[in-house]
Amino acid sequence: MIRLWLFLHLLGFTLWLGGAIAAMIIGIAAKREDRHGLGAVVRAQASLMRVAIAPGAILAVVTGLILTVRVTGGEVPGFSIWLIIMQGTGIVAALLTLLISLPTAAKLSRLDPLGEAAGYFDELRQRQRIVASISGTFGLIALFAGAMLR
Repeated sequence: MIRLWLFLHLLGFTLWLGGAIAAMIIGIAAKREDRHGLGAVVRAQASLMRVAIAPGAILAVVTGLILTVRVTGGEVPGFSIWLIIMQGTGIVAALLTLLISLPTAAKLSRLDPLGEAAGYFDELRQRQRIVASISGTFGLIALFAGAMLR
């Protein structure tokens, strides 16, 4: 049963970070687009966020907690700096993704980049870039720490 939870954990992490990297590449490619094309770009990124990134983050965190309980049998495990780093940075990255990036992507997808709210649109895109970069960095640190576990 632990192997199933591990598979689901890795699947969630792959959806989460893979989707985030895809969204980043889409955002970088969008720098060459004019303002007319930005609406389609942010709608695609918001869809990626709803379909892959957010569910992947939830799946990775939930299965990670289940794995911790199943592997340790509910007892306090021995001290492992890599486990603590993986869990801490993973939870912070998931919270940033779910509480800031997901709502920001939803707001962006409803705004017209050429309309009256163009300034707000640009502000939200900047917030999304910053939060996604921080969350992605924490996610990569969690991935590295997981690879360092024995």
